[in-house]
Amino acid sequence: MDMNVQEMIFEFIGGLGIFLFGIKYMGDGLQNAAGDRLKNILDRFTTNPFMGVLAGIFITALIQSSSGTTALTVALVSAGFMKLRQAIGVIMGANIGTTVTAFIIGIDIGAYALPIIALGAILLFFFNKRAINALGQIVFGFGALFLGLELMSGGMKPLRSLEAFQDLTVSMSDNPILGVVIGTIFTVIVQSSSATIGILQELFGTGAIDLKASLPVLFGDNIGTTITAVLAAIGTSISARRAASVHVMFNLIGTFIFMILLIPFTNFIGYLQGVLNLNPEMTIAFAHGIFNVSNTIIQFPFIGALAWIVTKIIPGEEKHVDMTVQHLNPKLIEHSPSVALGQAKEEILRMGSFAKDGLAEAIHFLNTQDKSNASLAYQYEEAINKLDKAITDYLVKVSKSSLTPEHSEEHMNYMNIIRDIERVGDHTENIIELLELRTTRKAPLSADALGELNEMFQLTLDTLNHALEALSKKDLTLANEVLSKEVKIDQMEKDFRKTHILRLNEGACTGDAGILYVDVISNLERIGDHAVNIAQAVLGEQKAPNVSS
Repeated sequence: MDMNVQEMIFEFIGGLGIFLFGIKYMGDGLQNAAGDRLKNILDRFTTNPFMGVLAGIFITALIQSSSGTTALTVALVSAGFMKLRQAIGVIMGANIGTTVTAFIIGIDIGAYALPIIALGAILLFFFNKRAINALGQIVFGFGALFLGLELMSGGMKPLRSLEAFQDLTVSMSDNPILGVVIGTIFTVIVQSSSATIGILQELFGTGAIDLKASLPVLFGDNIGTTITAVLAAIGTSISARRAASVHVMFNLIGTFIFMILLIPFTNFIGYLQGVLNLNPEMTIAFAHGIFNVSNTIIQFPFIGALAWIVTKIIPGEEKHVDMTVQHLNPKLIEHSPSVALGQAKEEILRMGSFAKDGLAEAIHFLNTQDKSNASLAYQYEEAINKLDKAITDYLVKVSKSSLTPEHSEEHMNYMNIIRDIERVGDHTENIIELLELRTTRKAPLSADALGELNEMFQLTLDTLNHALEALSKKDLTLANEVLSKEVKIDQMEKDFRKTHILRLNEGACTGDAGILYVDVISNLERIGDHAVNIAQAVLGEQKAPNVSS
């Protein structure tokens, strides 16, 4: 018996490993084939919660992981690209999309697992085209998924004759809540509802567990899968934590409703199995699909209520950057180009304040290493890019109307200033990325280096501030101050490079931290250059601008 138990355990855990690998590999292949389009699909098509549901179904069916879709959604909500209501729609859709795996398992092609793997390997190793390799990855993962299932079911066959297991299934039939708990715990451990539902399909297929005991386990699997979203949201923004909480709530409420209706639901699934002549695996797939679709239909009208509840459970105001354009009125271009230019200036000043705030967040991030500062800085950069495009398009339209020579010069200045502010945003983004390397590369900055960076950051921020204020008030004194401050920034960069080399020679600082430090100060120095360009535009000096991108 010992050998059998060992064999059983080995087959089961090995099969589970291959199954999980298959699902992940297949999802990665699909993602490689789709590229960055997934994020764009989520971003573009989630205009309202209903479109969110459809996008959630589509993407989850594609990447074979509801957790993956939810994690992606949490990231988008966290970055301020998606509102909570849209995210709830996507999460509901992800729950429906994840049922696709169970239906695939229901089509019994386990016997062909090995030739499918062989075909995948051929596509992976004998072709050099990326698209064919991605297809090979999908096919290989698909085959591995079935091979893993076959092995698992081989390991589970002897379970039927084990007395302890029989007792457990009997008590699960009598006490459905036990089934829910077992399903939840198992999925939390394995971190894939597709895998635990696959195991359930095999157990039901071999007759080791009856329908009445399987359905509560199925509900539990759906609760367990939310753990990934919860883990993805730990330490992120308030809105990301809210999105993860909705995922948990959605499945808990669904389970609660279906547990009340367990007897009629069990009878209905049994009836379907007979009428449609479903094999055991497909029966579970249908139960899984019906559970998630009905759950979405029942809860969809209450998306607003769900959003309200989680906002109460997880209170707090999140700082979000308002990326909408506020001043650009196209009607003004025809009637009054000069007023239109004034409107463009207002929007440019808003763009400038985003650049300034982004740099301030970078300073906070330098000192606190708090991810929320970094994420806010990225939001400012995103807002700068959106305004850059909107204002440029607007100014291009203004240039087509008849402008006086003064207005033409002003127009020209604004076009240049937008470029400069946009570059400030890019440099700030570079700085944030560099500072993030501190943790990934374990390159801590010495106290001296931190002090110097803070000093240079502050001077750069003041310079940028003065440049924008000079632009706002057309203040020539302030604009001249910017020029003298920039000389200080340049000098500071030279001095700090020297002290940095001394620290390196004394071994007070690591190579990685050193590279990071030098890159940050050179980005700050460039921001200073762009501030000077803005000041020169105010002074109306049509000198060749200081273009060091």
